[in-house]
Amino acid sequence: MANTKSARKATRQIAKRTEINKGRRSVLRSSVRKVEEAIASGDRTAAAAALKAAEPVIMRAAQRGVVHKNNASRKVSRLAHRVAKLGA
Repeated sequence: MANTKSARKATRQIAKRTEINKGRRSVLRSSVRKVEEAIASGDRTAAAAALKAAEPVIMRAAQRGVVHKNNASRKVSRLAHRVAKLGA
């Protein structure tokens, strides 16, 4: 249990930040899922459009510390590679 005033404040801040990050992580996962569903359907144009919408969401999550920068770059790279394979 937090004993000092500053520790109690830190606990409140952590709880607030956790809620914000949960929402951001949810948006991130939803956008990635949309791309994966478009890839699964085999529709390259829909997959490319979904990827174009998802990439800024993924990179913004990295900037805000929800996921690591390398993790976000890896996600974008792998999705882009899978979308590119649809056309080949």
